[in-house]
Amino acid sequence: MAYQQIEKSNPAFTQQDLCLLTIHASSLQGRANVSVYNAYSQAKNLPIVILLHGVYGNNWVWMNLGGAHMVYESLRQATPSLTEMVLVMPSDGNYFAGSAYLPLQDKGNYEAWIIDDMLDATIATIDCVSNQSNIYIAGLSMGGYGALRLGAKYPSKFAGIAAHSAITQLEQMSEFVKEPLSHYLCQEKAEASILHWAQINRANLPPIRFDCGTNDSLLAGNRLLSKQFEQLNISHIYEECEGQHSWDYWNTQLAHTLQFFNRIETGKNELSNQ
Repeated sequence: MAYQQIEKSNPAFTQQDLCLLTIHASSLQGRANVSVYNAYSQAKNLPIVILLHGVYGNNWVWMNLGGAHMVYESLRQATPSLTEMVLVMPSDGNYFAGSAYLPLQDKGNYEAWIIDDMLDATIATIDCVSNQSNIYIAGLSMGGYGALRLGAKYPSKFAGIAAHSAITQLEQMSEFVKEPLSHYLCQEKAEASILHWAQINRANLPPIRFDCGTNDSLLAGNRLLSKQFEQLNISHIYEECEGQHSWDYWNTQLAHTLQFFNRIETGKNELSNQ
């Protein structure tokens, strides 16, 4: 057991279908929070969709700033055949303005928090998911970076990867945080590189989709990553849509990501890296 203790909210006192977890995480040597939507479904082995937030965010922002649960429910109403999913929205571990979901040298393993502690605790606590559930990972901005890097590093753990307005190189964190990049040092220099892990595991990567707004400062980086994937023959979907680095854009794009994951889940996805 990677985590040490879990506190779980009482459904009588929380929003319908929402479960809040506080997990004492071994990787952090401290506590961090997770919001789980559709937590009380009567179904079993539902797919898990991890949604990683950006800088200055926390576990609540995907729902309370981005309306992720409303996007999901609207899709379910419009498309009754949409696979039922559980949205798992963890904190990044609360390191300064953002942890980048990295295994930081001497400062906490924010990668293991997501990959081990958070996932293990969620599966142990939420009855409608299990070790048989397919796991998908997505994120926005810093969370998009986390989703792409973690998905590329641990391809066998995930059935699909998606990112919105992603930071594609760690250096781009300086656009959003005041802390020096020296705060993000890892044991190995290549550790923080999405491309490094994608190249190592390119034969085993799950389907990948990422997008960026045409008025986003990260547009050039997303275009470059797509081109680099093409050069490595890594199959992926990359889309550019009108929009900025904003919740309006991410709210709209999340619907495309959930539909993308649904196609994978139902075996109708047109994209495979196998």
